[in-house]
Amino acid sequence: MDTSNDHVEIIREAFRYTQAFRGKTFVFQLDDAVVTDPVISALMRDLVLLQRAGIRIVLVAGARKRIDEVLERYRITCDKREGVRISSSEAIPFIKMAAFDIANRIMTSLSGLGVNAVIGNWVRARSLGVVEGVDYKDAGAVDKIRVDLLRGVVDQGSIPILPCIGWSPAGKPYNLSSRELAADLSSALQASKLFFVAEFDGIFPDRYAVDARIETAPNGRVSRMNVDQARHFLSINTERPDDLAIELLKLALVAAGGGVERVHLVDGRSDGAILREIFSNLGVGTMIHANQYQSIRAMRREDVTDIYRLMRPLVEHGLLIHRSESELADRHEDFVVFETDGMVHGCGALHLYGSDQGEIAALAVDRMYDHFGIGQRVTAYLIDRARAAGLRRIFALTTQASDWFEQLGFTPGTVDDIPAEKQEQYDYKRRSRVFLLDL
Repeated sequence: MDTSNDHVEIIREAFRYTQAFRGKTFVFQLDDAVVTDPVISALMRDLVLLQRAGIRIVLVAGARKRIDEVLERYRITCDKREGVRISSSEAIPFIKMAAFDIANRIMTSLSGLGVNAVIGNWVRARSLGVVEGVDYKDAGAVDKIRVDLLRGVVDQGSIPILPCIGWSPAGKPYNLSSRELAADLSSALQASKLFFVAEFDGIFPDRYAVDARIETAPNGRVSRMNVDQARHFLSINTERPDDLAIELLKLALVAAGGGVERVHLVDGRSDGAILREIFSNLGVGTMIHANQYQSIRAMRREDVTDIYRLMRPLVEHGLLIHRSESELADRHEDFVVFETDGMVHGCGALHLYGSDQGEIAALAVDRMYDHFGIGQRVTAYLIDRARAAGLRRIFALTTQASDWFEQLGFTPGTVDDIPAEKQEQYDYKRRSRVFLLDL
């Protein structure tokens, strides 16, 4: 079987994603179990590829297992309470040793690939103190992150590496959770993506209670959740407080609440996992998304009046074709709406033609909200829906939005490029232009 066309499509898709992510900031928390695995060399090469493609990379070095090893070697005991290490003043020098050992391993790997990397003390920390009668000693939490200095390092073409250590204003070191640090850091940097790269086997319905509406990959793995679904997932899996997936989902919600668009939970032991997660539709891990999906939902029959009102001015100006309220009601399952505080401000539809093509249609935005980018957000949502449905191509017909569709990656086509069923419906008096997007 000739797979050359499939390879070409993969390359095209990668270039499209690369263009979309250029200039964006990605934060990666790397567990030390991954850093000490032989796969680390390939993982570092993949991170370098992303950086050279114009993505701004920031790394957080996890050292939990390495700290355990060092403390055991020097016969120092530190209890843990709810996953937090109670870090004594006696243990702190050894915790620092282990934390910087992992950070140095990462820096050495990157240096070997010709990339400048810098380990720095950009994190100001504070003591956790005494919580419910437990004195956590020199365990700390993030107080402030020197975002200006970090961005300066990235602007100079280097990759910053943050160990799981922070310092008080007086210079006292505190042991931090690298995962909590990564969540706080990604919010402070307003990163587009946060990756938790760990020994993560994935979330599968046979291991957890999972809502049937959550999107899964062909192998059954939960591939994505929105923030509401993630909260619900946590609420029905309360008997697993020490589970890695539960911990990471809680931190994903923290990051999403801080403005991070997407959080990815990835198994770092799988070769190429980061690239496959970024550049393929369903990825190889679990994504928690908090961007445009938060305000977009499926259209309900009771929305028909609002949608008709929204579309009417655009119909009058020749931007949309007329659809009656009964037609909207009949095809409401194809539509999504953008709402804020219960008010509908935008809509769009994905009409399917066979098993491999679809039409993005009926895009309408309240003119009072034009400048919020609602049209782009609805379109991005519909494109993701088309990918999830396994479509090969989507198309759009327009009379006055050619430049807009081209900015979104669509390319001009002809009537002959659209399905035969749609060709029969084409209005030659209207002479709409055809735009195509291969998925």
